[in-house]
Amino acid sequence: MPVELFISALVTLIVVVDPIGLIPSYLAITHGLPESARRNVALRATLIAASILAGSALIGDWLLRVLSIGLPAFRIAGGLLLFSIASEMVFGVRIGRQSQQAEQAVEEHVRNIAAFPLAIPLMAGPGAITATILLVSREGDSTHLVILLAVIVIVLALCFVVFALAARIAKWLGVTANVVASRLLGVLLAALAVQYVIDGVRAALSGS
Repeated sequence: MPVELFISALVTLIVVVDPIGLIPSYLAITHGLPESARRNVALRATLIAASILAGSALIGDWLLRVLSIGLPAFRIAGGLLLFSIASEMVFGVRIGRQSQQAEQAVEEHVRNIAAFPLAIPLMAGPGAITATILLVSREGDSTHLVILLAVIVIVLALCFVVFALAARIAKWLGVTANVVASRLLGVLLAALAVQYVIDGVRAALSGS
């Protein structure tokens, strides 16, 4: 049974988090940052997402009930915030602002984008949080909780490895390709944000 739970949880979280699918978003979000800053973003985002999913496994179900927060509302809010980031990428506002930042401002920016939108809602989004809470609620004893926490660590470590390779891909691209990619990936990110909102609205309406 523990082996079956491990495999089930691992497959579920890999599919929901989708480390490979995060590469375009990661490249768009970290566009214009030096390689060391990208590694910092990847590490911070991995640790933040791991904390969020581990917290969801431990107290997520209880916290949502206490605060009377539904996951549809979480999807809508995350989608709207993510859309604001995507619009900056598409219109080049973000690139212009980055070029004027000093080293301290860049460091602050790294901390910000690691938390949002990379760690949440892209890595530890509504789908991953929901899957984590459902896996915990299905199996309640401490052994299964430890297994789930181990799976969370494995999946997010895989995300970090994928991000490390994605930084090399960005380095291989030229300046023009980076600009074009930023605009295109911004559009994709905007579409992802709209999908979050649509899913949230659909879930809210179906639940009402």
